[in-house]
Amino acid sequence: MSPTSEVAVSAESVVVAGRTRTLTVVHRPRASAAPVPVVLVFHGSMQTAATIRSFTANILDDLGAQSGAVVAYLDGYQRHWNDAKIVNSSAARTDHIDDVAFVKAAVELLQRRYGGDGERVHAVGFSNGGQLVLRLIHEIPSALAGAAILSATQPVPENFAPDDPQDQPVPVMFVHGTKDPITPYGGGMAKMYRFRPRGLGLSAPDTAAYYARRNAITAEPVTSPVASGAGPTRVERTDYRQPGRAPVTLYTVHNGGHAVPGPKSARPRFLVGRTEHAFDVVQAIGDFFEL
Repeated sequence: MSPTSEVAVSAESVVVAGRTRTLTVVHRPRASAAPVPVVLVFHGSMQTAATIRSFTANILDDLGAQSGAVVAYLDGYQRHWNDAKIVNSSAARTDHIDDVAFVKAAVELLQRRYGGDGERVHAVGFSNGGQLVLRLIHEIPSALAGAAILSATQPVPENFAPDDPQDQPVPVMFVHGTKDPITPYGGGMAKMYRFRPRGLGLSAPDTAAYYARRNAITAEPVTSPVASGAGPTRVERTDYRQPGRAPVTLYTVHNGGHAVPGPKSARPRFLVGRTEHAFDVVQAIGDFFEL
């Protein structure tokens, strides 16, 4: 579903620890006075809110199309996040930026100005933004109704940054390409465009299994194919589900790279790999979040 002419895009800011932090808010006219779901989107390294909207062709805006959710794209500090990895040399880490406090302030703003529902806050993160979402899951799990993480995996214990992690379950969905050259699907050393090591991480399947254990799921996972086009990539879905437990889902993009599935290919392809075009990632996220 494409955004309609009724969609409004607003620039907002909040002050956190004396620094002005910015976000772009995509919102629609509210059908009633009832609070609406909130979707927070976190960009990758060297990106901004504007960048991730552009290179995804604004498809994540559509997460609010049917539910009326307010979708907010947050800007990192100097285009990075103080994420879940100890091996993080960006200014967001060296300047001790409190991105968790930024998230809390952003949610308060969205509640106050846009009727956001503080009980239905969902986080979507790509790459470095996905690593930040992993941090949020462990530090403020009670603030999240669900999380979707693209092209990011759980750091190994010796590379995991959060202090005093909380174990409250959170529904988590992952999307990861098997030919991701930056965050290896099979685990190991993550690197920014094949240089600047960013520390060891688990494989994508082991990451999903980690969150299934965290959510106290003991049932075996179920894997099934996802309908896709006739291109060089294909998608497979693995579900960890059990009654009374927060679910975990992994979408494996076979032959896919470090990219968000959608109509627009990530560039340059020789550095990031292939983009899956047929898989409707917005529908998958919306269904997982029950938007």
